[in-house]
Amino acid sequence: MSLLLGFSLAVGLLLILSSFSPRQGRGARRRSRSRVRRLLDEAGHQRLPVSALVIAVAACALLAFLVVLAMTRAVPIAVCFALFAAALPWSAVQWQAGRRRAVLMEVWPDAVDHLRSAVRSGLSLPEAIIQLGTSGPSELREPFSEFGRDYRAGLSQQQALSRLKERLADPVGDRLVVALQITREVGGSELGKMLTTLSEFLRQNSRMRSELKARQSWTVNGAKLAVAAPWIVVLLLGTQPAAAEAYQNARGMMVLAMGLVISVVCYRLMLRIGRLPQEVRVLA
Repeated sequence: MSLLLGFSLAVGLLLILSSFSPRQGRGARRRSRSRVRRLLDEAGHQRLPVSALVIAVAACALLAFLVVLAMTRAVPIAVCFALFAAALPWSAVQWQAGRRRAVLMEVWPDAVDHLRSAVRSGLSLPEAIIQLGTSGPSELREPFSEFGRDYRAGLSQQQALSRLKERLADPVGDRLVVALQITREVGGSELGKMLTTLSEFLRQNSRMRSELKARQSWTVNGAKLAVAAPWIVVLLLGTQPAAAEAYQNARGMMVLAMGLVISVVCYRLMLRIGRLPQEVRVLA
C-alpha cells in the first residue's frame, strides 16, 4: 500500500507540473526530433536513425532497473538507477559530439591551408575541394571524398556543397561551406586571403580553447564525483534487507525523490558554471 501511495503521489506531482508548461504542438515535436538528429550528425552517426537512440535509452533503463532490483529488492532504488541509466546513451552521444568537434577544431586549420594552396596553384574550386578527400586530414577525408562523388555524379556545385555541409555537421564546416558558396555565386579574387585569415583565426581559437578546457576539466570531474558518491552509498545500503525495506515506504521514497531532484539540479548547475562557450551552428 505504501508503494502504491508513493507512486500515486509521484504521478500526481508530475501531472501538476505538466499542467503549467505550454502544450507542445507538432512543430515543437518536429524541432525536438531535429535536435536529436542534429546531435547524432555532430557525433558522426549520420546513418544512425533517431529511433536507435530511443531504443538504447529504453534498453539501458530496463537493464539497470532489473540489475538493481535483483541486488536490492527495492523498487524505488531500482527506479532511480533506471533514470540514471536512461541518461547514459544521450550523455554518450553528447560526449562523442564534443570529442568530434574538438578533433575537427584541431585539423581544420590544416584543411584550410590545403584548400588555399590548391586554389593558389591554379586548381578550380571544385577540384581543390575534391583534393581534400585524398591529401587533407584523415578525419575530414570521407566527407570531401563524398563531395567528389556527388560532383562527378552530375550535381551542381551548390548542391554538392550543401550536402557536404550536412555531412560535416560542424560550425567551422558550416562557415567554410557558406563562404565557398558565396564565392561561387558572386565571384571574388580574395578567396586566398579569406582562407589565410580563417586559418589563423582557427589556430588561435583552438589554442585558447585547449588551455581553457584543461582548467575546466576539474570542475566537470568534481560535479560527476559529487553526484555519483551519494548514490553509490545508497546502492550499497540497498543490498542490506533492513535498509532496502526503509526505502520502500512513503518516507523513504520521498527521501529518494528529493535526493534525485537535488542531484540533477546541482549537477546541471555545476556544469553550467564550468561550461565553456560553445559554437552554435547558426548556418546549418
